[in-house]
Amino acid sequence: MIAIIDYGAGNLQSVHNALNFIGAQNTIVSDVKNILSAEAVILPGVGSFGAAMNEINKRGLADAIKTAARSGKPFFGICAGMQLLFDESEESPEVHGLSLLPGKVKLFPHDKELKVPHMGWNSIKHSKNSRLLGHLPKDSYMYFVHSYYVSAEKRSDVSATTEYAVEFDSAVENGNLFGCQFHPEKSGELGLSIYRRFAELAEESK
Repeated sequence: MIAIIDYGAGNLQSVHNALNFIGAQNTIVSDVKNILSAEAVILPGVGSFGAAMNEINKRGLADAIKTAARSGKPFFGICAGMQLLFDESEESPEVHGLSLLPGKVKLFPHDKELKVPHMGWNSIKHSKNSRLLGHLPKDSYMYFVHSYYVSAEKRSDVSATTEYAVEFDSAVENGNLFGCQFHPEKSGELGLSIYRRFAELAEESK
């Protein structure tokens, strides 16, 4: 069973619907016990880094999320959920992230030719060695909506990059810990194939 964490600031229903569509068993959870007992975990996210992290802390879920992510079970942060895996964000300088991966989240530079937020379809350059993304065709297009981007400290943690004003880290991977800035559930058949692969990893980890 894949647990989708509900902390009051995630795009839960669309992720839930995508997993249902591909036939992956999943449930929305909001308590420590169900996070820890799940075979795999998804941390979705929409909106502010600070608001999301504050809700996680207020609900007492931070330690359970960290334990699940470090347990070896497949763990997948999506959009703001990926950003929360890191140490800090320029969006909310006073708020500490989950610090599961070293690095920070930065604001896109303002460019007259490029609008912020970065919204719409863009290509990713991904590693063929990625356990989650390696099956994708070269320069696959995914759907993005964000004003801030991840800058990972360790390049070995980066599984995909994307160009928009700067080259930014659009997906990360370290063991069974995965993250993507784009929304697989909004990225057509290729996005669904990422969820299928995550569900396969969940089955393999049993």
